[in-house]
Amino acid sequence: MPAGARLFGTGRDRRSLAALEQAGAVATLPGDLGRAGFVDELVSAAVGALGGLDVVVSCAGAGWAGPYATMSAQEVDAVVDLNLRAPMQLARVSAPHLAHGGQMVLVGSVAGLVGVPYEAAYAATKAGLKGLADSLRAEWPGTTVTLVSPAAVQTPFFSRRNRPYERSWPPPMSVAKPVDAIVGAIEHRRPEVVVPAWMSLVGRFSAAAPGLYRAVSGLPERLTR
Repeated sequence: MPAGARLFGTGRDRRSLAALEQAGAVATLPGDLGRAGFVDELVSAAVGALGGLDVVVSCAGAGWAGPYATMSAQEVDAVVDLNLRAPMQLARVSAPHLAHGGQMVLVGSVAGLVGVPYEAAYAATKAGLKGLADSLRAEWPGTTVTLVSPAAVQTPFFSRRNRPYERSWPPPMSVAKPVDAIVGAIEHRRPEVVVPAWMSLVGRFSAAAPGLYRAVSGLPERLTR
């Protein structure tokens, strides 16, 4: 956490929330961001515990890997609800509290910058966060809107989806790297951060030359097999 920060956390794992409180969080609220109405309860509880909001970090997410056409309607909805709908609702409910110098941090993914085969639903939701961040920056002149886009991270994320991480490149990084990036983005009020930083070049390459990017994007994996 940034120096002097007072933290309010949420999540579905009560043991992790208990550890967060032991580490110094003011309070926590267990719950599912995918449940209708929970975001309103969360923001109300956080404002009550902290006396207001200076920074809101939206980092919950779920993945699904495999051929897009094999996803069920329920699986698509679950990914969209947690990865995109919940952050959109969180931003909406938090907006009045952040209007005068606050900061909204949305944790996206490199997948949302370039698109990833066999992770279409996940990549689409993360691309949606980029669209949300770009739009809110123009709409909220009094609020800093930050998009943090990490590459693969060593967390339980992959063990909780239907398929483990199988790519040989890029290798998953330690969780400390995106955490440090988020803290730095808050301290320096950065609008956009890609972790690792060099991956931003991949996003620019994809945007500038999409056809060429598609042609060469699988080359590192083919060479390292």
